[in-house]
Amino acid sequence: NVCLAGALAGGAVWVRSGKQGQGYSLEAAGGRLPDQQRMLFRKALREVRRESRDIILDGQQARREAADLLRQPVLDTAALSAALERARNADITLRTRLEQRITEFAAAGSAEARAVLADGLARRAGPQPKAEPKKSP
Repeated sequence: NVCLAGALAGGAVWVRSGKQGQGYSLEAAGGRLPDQQRMLFRKALREVRRESRDIILDGQQARREAADLLRQPVLDTAALSAALERARNADITLRTRLEQRITEFAAAGSAEARAVLADGLARRAGPQPKAEPKKSP
């Protein structure tokens, strides 16, 4: 019961805040840029999404098809694999386009803006793993 209450309270706070997790991707790091640069950054990413609308829609459709296939009494694994591959390819294509636009933005920006983006990327990567001592034979 305590877990359920915690989940409900957490869900209510999440819904009220209107935000999903504040990720630490390059895209999320752009939110930490100074106002003018942040506006330009977000505009550039919106343009990529607008230009990639068909790819986004295809990926969404592929995921719906995969979900429908999973609901069938007999699983068509070949069709499921194909639908998942289409979704994955759409995701990869969109991510590649977004990263290219971020690269262009960073190349045209200041060292300070690049540092903000670098910090976001480093947080996303997580802490540096500790080097394990080499074992002697």
